[in-house]
Amino acid sequence: MKVIVTIQHPGHVHFFRNAVAELDSRGHDVFVFARESEVATDLLEAYGIEYELLAGESDSMLSLATVQATYEARLLHRARRIEPDVITAIGGVAAAHVATLLRTNSLVFYDTEHATLIQRLGYPFADVICTPECYRGEIGDKQVTYPGYHELAYLHPDRFDPDPSVLDAVGLEREETFAVVRLSSWDASHDVGQGGFADPRAVVSRLEDAGATVLLTAEGDPPPDLEAYEFTAPPERMHDLLAFADLVVGEGATTAAEAAVLGTPSVYVNSQSLGYTSELEDEYGLLFAFDGDDRHARSLEKAVSILESTTPETDRWERRRERLLEERIDVTSLIVQQIESAARATDADRSAVATNLG
Repeated sequence: MKVIVTIQHPGHVHFFRNAVAELDSRGHDVFVFARESEVATDLLEAYGIEYELLAGESDSMLSLATVQATYEARLLHRARRIEPDVITAIGGVAAAHVATLLRTNSLVFYDTEHATLIQRLGYPFADVICTPECYRGEIGDKQVTYPGYHELAYLHPDRFDPDPSVLDAVGLEREETFAVVRLSSWDASHDVGQGGFADPRAVVSRLEDAGATVLLTAEGDPPPDLEAYEFTAPPERMHDLLAFADLVVGEGATTAAEAAVLGTPSVYVNSQSLGYTSELEDEYGLLFAFDGDDRHARSLEKAVSILESTTPETDRWERRRERLLEERIDVTSLIVQQIESAARATDADRSAVATNLG
């Protein structure tokens, strides 16, 4: 089978990388096309995934439309020559449009309910849309739900074993208490009008006062007076760091969920909530979300209470993670199964057309 995978964000690389390797091992031809976004291409190269870059990175909402149009046009040109059996993506606007024009099947994965622009542009054209069971929204007959999260495609213990040498790489002692702080850029279409922390400097100060070494990671540039807190490590080592952190505090839902499924308590500060962040909080107690007007103050209180707890916490978080893993799946297995299913459906459709023409 011929499979096209499209990548438009670093998280997409993590989501698909194990599936790409497994599809290749099964003898399928996998073609990966990317649009530059943050460190997406760095990750593709770090994982040894062959890819073709079709468009550059946008620096504004206005340029995003131009970049996206260029990306779709070039993807269509490449796909016509490949004649894929399936095109797959997260979000999947370009994948769904190109697949429709080529009369092949598109398979879209998504977990972000409030990204309404992507849904309006992509969902009507997609053939199959896979969402976590906790996704808030009914899509119709084309929706396939599963008991898991995107992050379990690459952080399930069958796929990931954290490497403690990352602590040496960022200059930490093995027993040192540390917190990772993640700042968002707020430039995505679904982030317009939203927000997280009132003042990132206050976050760093409070965590330090609670006895934690703070490591900062940010989309874009952090405030100049916080640059000293940024750490230097290859982007593919980020998950190792999250696994060994005592706490993760951030504005990004993906990082918050990554920490949670790794068994690291996660404080998520964002004016928008999501189905999967709510489930990780309500069902498993591994994530603590704060989205109201007083989210900044309340989130810092929670973060400090976790760091200053006098009772051993490691076993408690690990027990919660173990229950999560018992009830949720290795999502890479689902990705591979759905891709092969969609490809077989395309072959069946083509055979039916050929028979009718005959």
